[in-house]
Amino acid sequence: MNAYELSIVCDINTNIASEKSEKDWACIKVLGPLDFALTGILARISNVLAEAEISIFALSTYDTDYVLVKSNTLLASKKALKKAGYIFEN
Repeated sequence: MNAYELSIVCDINTNIASEKSEKDWACIKVLGPLDFALTGILARISNVLAEAEISIFALSTYDTDYVLVKSNTLLASKKALKKAGYIFEN
């Protein structure tokens, strides 16, 4: 949030009265909770996806990180991350 904008991330079924919105995101949750002493996790994930030319919207919370990718790039995102050694639970 700043003086010009506020970003809200919510379920697509949530009704938000807004002039601008962007839909069709898919969420990849990094299995947490993550210790604050751990560094570079999100950087490594974002580097893998950048090399695959996939744009992300990253969110970090107290317990974990979330990587949002456009829905039409989810399969390519998972493929790139699996190739880099990341494992998906489902």
